[in-house]
Amino acid sequence: MTSHVLDLAGAGIGPFNLSLAAQLDSIPQLSVRFFERRPSFAWHPGMMLPGAEMQTSILKDLVTATNPTSRWSFLSYLVANKRFYQFLNAEYEAVPRKEFADYLGWVARGLTSLRFGDSVREVHANDGFFSITTDDGAISARNLSVGVGKIASRPAWAEQLPKSMTFHSSEAMQRIGDVKAPRIAVIGGGQSGAEIVDALLDLTRVSSIHWISRRPNFEPLDATPFTNELFTPGYMERFHGLPEELRLTHTRRQVLASDGVSASTLKKLYRRLYERKLETRGASDQGISLRPFRNVIAAEQDGPEITLTMRNGFDDSIETLTVDMIVFATGYRFVLPEFLYSLENRIELNSIGEPVLESDFSLRWDGPRESRIFVLNAGRHSHGIAEPQLSLAAWRSAVIANALLGRQHFDLDQLDPIVQWETHGQPSNLPSHMGQAAE
Repeated sequence: MTSHVLDLAGAGIGPFNLSLAAQLDSIPQLSVRFFERRPSFAWHPGMMLPGAEMQTSILKDLVTATNPTSRWSFLSYLVANKRFYQFLNAEYEAVPRKEFADYLGWVARGLTSLRFGDSVREVHANDGFFSITTDDGAISARNLSVGVGKIASRPAWAEQLPKSMTFHSSEAMQRIGDVKAPRIAVIGGGQSGAEIVDALLDLTRVSSIHWISRRPNFEPLDATPFTNELFTPGYMERFHGLPEELRLTHTRRQVLASDGVSASTLKKLYRRLYERKLETRGASDQGISLRPFRNVIAAEQDGPEITLTMRNGFDDSIETLTVDMIVFATGYRFVLPEFLYSLENRIELNSIGEPVLESDFSLRWDGPRESRIFVLNAGRHSHGIAEPQLSLAAWRSAVIANALLGRQHFDLDQLDPIVQWETHGQPSNLPSHMGQAAE
């Protein structure tokens, strides 16, 4: 064990711990180090499909929202790479995902606190600090930051299907080029599902594509001004103070604010389908079927085929579909990383099995309060739909930095929200006579 105790050790170097590292780079009095098993930075390499775009503003980068003069902003990246004027002239409605990934890699290459090819293996709590084993040895740290991301989520009915006949959208770049199956089902009506369908339309060897979603239609991301208020610090702070039951209800209702399809992607797909009909003079296009409002309830493999059984929510009927391959664009789920198993029984969980997070993004556990375990990308149901998104990454990192310092290094005061979310100066429960029908 080294004699030096770090102020913070970070496990995983994705965008969120990268944001934290970039913010802490402006605070030299803090001793920090971040560890990543991969040899270099990579951000969703499996989803870097041609034409894929960001769904957030470039100003919602790693640092700008709370530290606009940082050398690690997206604008600094453009200037450093001599692309500032050409980027402006391109007039992107949305930034290409590949360019934002290049920006993240540029930051990762510049920060000295990052250690690639060295992963966190074990964590044990001692008196006032954590003993951490990595691939390269042992260290001590007063606080942890867990940013290892989530794992690919697949429906329960798909567990017995062979991997040779299925893959998750996170593997798209590696798998799509090798697809030889003529009939493919894409499960999931969000942005990833739309991008997968768009990419499959370019493959001449695919004879039919079936896009299946539980949602009533293929619906756009709601990026209108009042909905974007959900992606502000003021809303997140108020959301965190709600009872758990209300928070869970709100996140279910707000799905299209964070997981809809970009309008530009929907328009592109619709035009492609329109042009296909034009080519066939309006005849039915057997090459693609769009099936919203379908809930897949079973999948049965029979040799090289898979038969899906679905309930159609539009007419409440049951239908079947036979395909040769399935692509799951079904998102991700949080799983406690193995290196925290030694603390598993000491961590408080909510009703759906996720860690309970404090307002500063540290999980609630039975250890000393000054020994914090910050968990990034696990707070959708504690802090709101913005927590897994890039939108508030810079602000969250500043909150954590202030918590480490025990003072307001970053000024996080905000104007009052434009929308009045909570009731001020009113009792939380209505009198018994309120709400009754008038006679």
